[in-house]
Amino acid sequence: MEHILFYLIVGILLFDFLFDKILDYLNLSVLKPGLPDELKDIYDEKKYCKSQEYQKVNTRFSFLTSAFTLIVVLAMLFEKGFALLDGYVQSFTGNTYLQTILFFAIIGLVYDLLTLPFQLYDTFVIEEEFGFNKTTLKTFVFDKLKSWFVGGIIGGALLLFIQWAYVSTGSWFWIIVIGGTGVFMIFMAMFYTSLIVPLFNKLTPLEEGELRSALEQFAVKAGFQLQNIFVINGSKRSTKANAYFSGLGLKKKIVLYDTLMNDLSKDEIVAVLAHEVGHYKRKHIVKGLAMSLVQSALMILLLWWALGYPEFSKALGASHQSFYLGLLAFSLLYSPVSFITRMITNRFSRKFEYEADAFATNYGLGEKLIEALIKLSTTNLSNLLPHPAYVFFHYSHPTLLQRKLAIENLK
Repeated sequence: MEHILFYLIVGILLFDFLFDKILDYLNLSVLKPGLPDELKDIYDEKKYCKSQEYQKVNTRFSFLTSAFTLIVVLAMLFEKGFALLDGYVQSFTGNTYLQTILFFAIIGLVYDLLTLPFQLYDTFVIEEEFGFNKTTLKTFVFDKLKSWFVGGIIGGALLLFIQWAYVSTGSWFWIIVIGGTGVFMIFMAMFYTSLIVPLFNKLTPLEEGELRSALEQFAVKAGFQLQNIFVINGSKRSTKANAYFSGLGLKKKIVLYDTLMNDLSKDEIVAVLAHEVGHYKRKHIVKGLAMSLVQSALMILLLWWALGYPEFSKALGASHQSFYLGLLAFSLLYSPVSFITRMITNRFSRKFEYEADAFATNYGLGEKLIEALIKLSTTNLSNLLPHPAYVFFHYSHPTLLQRKLAIENLK
């Protein structure tokens, strides 16, 4: 059976790569050399050409990075690299928990170092060429170190929790792990912006003034208790603009990028806030969290089943059953399931965006929201005419033209 699982893993990896590249090809095939009529009130000719070139460069670069990743993983599979690493960690320590941490730490660190040239090129060549990059080498290095630290702490804790539950709780494993990961996800939804974001960016309360007064006035009108409005120094790394809503209950926060405040007018920022408030009022945060919990529960149930079979470990070249090898094999085999669940969540996410746009439009802010979306899309050199198949499989938001049409139909 381990041979079947081995070739199934290889087949899944190849299918994922080829399918993704077909979507990329379709997306490139619909790029038009001249400015389309439907974009003439959005892009000028020069900006449009720049956006097309940005899509082409990123697609080609994505092909290189994903091909490199595929080659590395296939080499590890065919040359039994994971089994060799298993032997090393076992020779280093007899503690199974330390073996798990060491195994995944080495994989994560080595892969990140191998792809470091791609990360540097993306940040300091591609993003620089198109006028987005504001990251200094010092910021890049410190971001990398902090991400290793945060990822190690959080990822390590989750791994040890899952392993402890598997080893110690028997048939209660799936219930305990679902409950534990559920608590963790709710905790992160509430406190991510307060605990993790400040490690990388500076969050400052929006100062008193005309903009804050306008935002507070809208919040009162919408029946939204607005206490925490923060500005994040996104310009530290990029000129791209954004805004987001985070938290639950009393911990909810509105976060505006400083680049957003530079690019948009007061009324446009109010419209963006209205959209974010719409997510809260339509309970999209809670619904999204619920969907994530259901997906996690499905994955944990399948993991519980898979870990009971030594063939999963042996599919990676091991001669024995191993928790961390079984977990890795499962993660590679889980890809088709995650592909389906991602399609479903993207479908709901696009629906949520329409609903949040409709919420803002119902308060007379539809026109200003369209203006804001146009500015954000053109500033970020977004592809405004992607292939429908690419949108279906990859986009968590409708395209700008789809949102613009939907808003205009509501007026």
